[in-house]
Amino acid sequence: MNIYFCGMIGSGKTTIGMRLADILLRDFYDLDQEMDRLLGYSFHRLVREKGWVPFRELEYTICKRLAKVNRAIIALGGGTVRYEWNLDALRGTGPIVLLETSLPDIIERVRKADRPRVNVGVTLEEDVHTIWNEFKAKYYDAADIVYRTSGKSIEQEADELKGILSDYLQH
Repeated sequence: MNIYFCGMIGSGKTTIGMRLADILLRDFYDLDQEMDRLLGYSFHRLVREKGWVPFRELEYTICKRLAKVNRAIIALGGGTVRYEWNLDALRGTGPIVLLETSLPDIIERVRKADRPRVNVGVTLEEDVHTIWNEFKAKYYDAADIVYRTSGKSIEQEADELKGILSDYLQH
């Protein structure tokens, strides 16, 4: 059984996932990093040069592969759970934990990173708000567990999640 972290870009999936994997002595995979590794270059370049469709196709391929891994902590991409085919690939292989993070925190974190915009021609704030307003129901529907971040240290969050996930961790 795997544990999957989902959430908006900048919600802490990689940071929290890596820390929890360290604590639990489990392998950690980050879907975005797996994509970069397979491409041999940044997925940002794929999106810039070929658009979002090839990105989503590769994302689905990676989801199918990661679903076959066992006892891993996996950080999904920011939009992974917005697509039913990805959820179909992951279903039954472990709980999906939605990291619910305030939009101001997300905006602050994303501003520090060079990430491709989903909605071109708008400000970062407008992009984040648009994505959340349009897709928040999909994030909640995909989640087996919703965990609110913000205002806690990574250590506190990982400890709390270890407790919350204890039933799943025994499989």
